[in-house]
Amino acid sequence: MKVVSSSAWFNVAHAETPSLRAPDTIAARVQACAICHGNQGEGTDNDYFPRLAGKPADYLYNQLKHFREGRRKYAPMNYLVTYLSDDYLREIAVYYANLHPPYPAPEPSNLPPSQLQRGRRIALHGDSSKNVPACIACHGQALTGVEPAIPSLVGLHADYISAQLGAWRSGIRHSAAPDCMHTVAIQLSDTDIRAVSTWLAMQPAPPNAAPAPAGSLKLPLSCGSQPH
Repeated sequence: MKVVSSSAWFNVAHAETPSLRAPDTIAARVQACAICHGNQGEGTDNDYFPRLAGKPADYLYNQLKHFREGRRKYAPMNYLVTYLSDDYLREIAVYYANLHPPYPAPEPSNLPPSQLQRGRRIALHGDSSKNVPACIACHGQALTGVEPAIPSLVGLHADYISAQLGAWRSGIRHSAAPDCMHTVAIQLSDTDIRAVSTWLAMQPAPPNAAPAPAGSLKLPLSCGSQPH
């Protein structure tokens, strides 16, 4: 597969209007991303377009590669990155990792208290009867992710979190083996997924929403996307 560098892709896209060319910067080149993910990667009102800003660069880079290689399937993303080089994907990932726009207000909930309590328990304590670790065991005590490649869970819509857990559970979404999220998701019922997704979406971002430092957590599962 022929890959395209960032500058070559930009120049081809704007070759017919040289006098109107935008600056050849990464900020200009990712304007196509802004349509769905916001001008600063903050996400949009569409529940299924997630926040990118501030997530660890390696996580964003891995996801771009997964879209390019078909591990994640969403036709517009698969199309956009098909011919982009590893270096260009890395440049995009680092750009968004270094953006820090404000977080949205937490989402309200229409779930009964018992279901919200179930979601809170999964997020903070897991479910030993199902061999499900707590979300905070991998995503950090503040749920802001962990360097270099574990994403934040704050600032995401409940429908997006639910959809991703469902995709991992069904095998539509894949990560590098061993696929720890698939291992977790197949243990969760529909009710579990709705409960934990809703509870997570209700959590406000902390004042310092930076990912936790690399090596600050001992992961309960082996994950192929994480360095050993």
